Amino acid sequence: MGTTITKKELIDRIAENTGQTRTNVKRVVQEFLNEVTDEVGKGNRMEFRDFGVFEVRERASRMAQNPKTLERVEVPAKRSVKFKPGRKMKELLDAPVDPPTIEVKPRHVEPAVNTR
Repeated sequence: MGTTITKKELIDRIAENTGQTRTNVKRVVQEFLNEVTDEVGKGNRMEFRDFGVFEVRERASRMAQNPKTLERVEVPAKRSVKFKPGRKMKELLDAPVDPPTIEVKPRHVEPAVNTR
């Protein structure tokens, strides 16, 4: 699995790559995230070519079971966000990944003692 990239790290990278100030990049990134959140929260579909699509999915209510008490409980209907990757992201996800190199240090093992 990969590592976690924080919003701060993303802002720092964009600022370095574009030559913009960190403050300006932070403002733009936050405004972008606010807009995506607001539109998806309204039930709108957000499409970014080659990157992907955010859309709201309605999940129907269902019956479930409490694993401790085995009691049947109703799980209410709810909305969730689905992300569908775009063409370029799919290509990156489908590309082979080199496994990480793991350095194995030799252990000192005491020789077996023959008791015969």
